[in-house]
Amino acid sequence: MSASTPVNPIHVAVVGPGDADDDICLLADQLAQALVTRLSAVIVCGGLSGVMAAAAAGAARVGGVSVGLLPGDDRTGAAPHLSIALPTGLGQLRNGLVVTASDAVVAVGCNWGTLSEVALAARLGRPTFVLNGWSISPPQPGVHRVTGVTEAVDAIRGALGR
Repeated sequence: MSASTPVNPIHVAVVGPGDADDDICLLADQLAQALVTRLSAVIVCGGLSGVMAAAAAGAARVGGVSVGLLPGDDRTGAAPHLSIALPTGLGQLRNGLVVTASDAVVAVGCNWGTLSEVALAARLGRPTFVLNGWSISPPQPGVHRVTGVTEAVDAIRGALGR
């Protein structure tokens, strides 16, 4: 951890597609930067490409810490900017670890894996925010749509009382 990371920092999962387009990746990068600079958050992700790699890069760009929980049993394919890459050997089941290790979850973009993380976060009662992703209908308690990075960070701060 960097010298400015608190002893018991907030852990925020930034989840989203591994094949996300450039606009979604830019959003994930900006989100991670804001989470680190404004909340001193540790970024937790699935550790591979797309949104996951962009979040790790964003955290690294501002001196933050990112933890990637990888699906395989080695570090092959890990995003290059991760601070910590942890092989789980669990495949897609690692999504449950990503959510459980986090105090809040932000889904950036959408695919089936991302939807599973949103569902797991809701089941665990983690504050969950969807940025440029699917709408869930009817709305579910604890799952909130946000329209931008600033709104997402402010909502996490409010939900966690920080």
